[in-house]
Amino acid sequence: MSLYEDIVSGKEKVSLVGLGYVGMPIAVAFARKIKVVGFDLNAAKIDLYKSGIDPTNEVGDEVIKNTTVEFTADASKLKEAKFHIVAVPTPVNDDHTPDLTPVEGASRILGQNLTKGSIVVFESTVYPGVTEDICVPILEKESGLKCGVDFKIGYSPERINPGDKVHRLETITKIVSGMDEETLDEVAKVYELVVEAGVYRAESIKVAEAAKVIENSQRDINIAFMNELSIIFNKMGIDTKSVLEAAGTKWNFLNFQPGLVGGHCIGVDPYYLTYKAEQLGYHSQIILSGRRINDDMGKYVAETLVKNLIKADIPVKSAKVAILGFTFKENCPDTRNTKIVDIYNELKEYGITAVVTDDDADAAEAKRLYGVEFTPMSEIKDCDAVVLAVAHDSYKALQMKDIEALYANNGKVKVLTDLKGILDKKAYEEAGYLYWRL
Repeated sequence: MSLYEDIVSGKEKVSLVGLGYVGMPIAVAFARKIKVVGFDLNAAKIDLYKSGIDPTNEVGDEVIKNTTVEFTADASKLKEAKFHIVAVPTPVNDDHTPDLTPVEGASRILGQNLTKGSIVVFESTVYPGVTEDICVPILEKESGLKCGVDFKIGYSPERINPGDKVHRLETITKIVSGMDEETLDEVAKVYELVVEAGVYRAESIKVAEAAKVIENSQRDINIAFMNELSIIFNKMGIDTKSVLEAAGTKWNFLNFQPGLVGGHCIGVDPYYLTYKAEQLGYHSQIILSGRRINDDMGKYVAETLVKNLIKADIPVKSAKVAILGFTFKENCPDTRNTKIVDIYNELKEYGITAVVTDDDADAAEAKRLYGVEFTPMSEIKDCDAVVLAVAHDSYKALQMKDIEALYANNGKVKVLTDLKGILDKKAYEEAGYLYWRL
């Protein structure tokens, strides 16, 4: 029998190494069909899952309560599985070079618990070559096994979109790859158990790695173009959203919007590609240009807000600004690599008091990563300006009276920055607000 058949029959298990926004939904999806071991080093996170709590909000508490995933922080439990999926983050260092520490650490732990006949599939976004040139030697060293003889490897890049209830694991075509045809077939069949949209069989592991890293690089470049347009049109006194709505009437105009690019994908993955290119003697021009634009947008937003305070005759140094939203994207608790913190820090440089609120965000994570403490929105008042930073559904439901309650009643013009353009620009301008959006 093949490994796939052993898995379907219940003779063998699948393991997930890393149970964050990507790994946990995969584990839950597979557990509806087969036996799954879910491993994460974070014992506190495992305790939450065991208690039926979903800290990611990706599948919800009810699903976690009822899943058959065997959640564990005990790495030795990985020995019970033969098909391993590694889904750990791949961030960048402060100098924008790839930080492979998580994927290397996961490879070490998995290698120490790897058994003969296993298949290891990596999902973490990496530059072409990482799976075979970096992860395999670690697996071999720690296990004492030989890749291609005692175990096989594959790569299937994650495409889960955190906070997105439409584009999910099951509904997005899954790229799969293997070190040989036999492995590719096994990997494809296993993923076809849960991916209703089907799989795409890449011709090699490096092709699959490259395909993933350019997906987010493409989005990053397109958003950078929109951000550059926003800067240009702002100088011209033209509303960017109105321009994009007009241009969008053409059938082949790409529907991208300006905004802050954060999170552990779009703002990170391009650096993996350019890092590898640099090693090969090629200095990226378009990709890094886009990155520079996007990385500077938080500072640009803060500077524009300061200019608007000056226009409104509000003293900058003593101003109080409310920032609504702190996550890297809407309807998601994840604050890792959020660019809202750039706005917050830049405003502080001007001596402005910035208060942050976000009921959707992981408050403990924000405090740990950035030292930012949230204030309940009900307690925010007497502000000179408001930055509506994240398009959470809860903020889309805000009425003008809700926004107005945040301001000081001092007769001054109300300065409002609506980054994503979710409010009615005309209505707020007619009400006397100094309204600005990207």
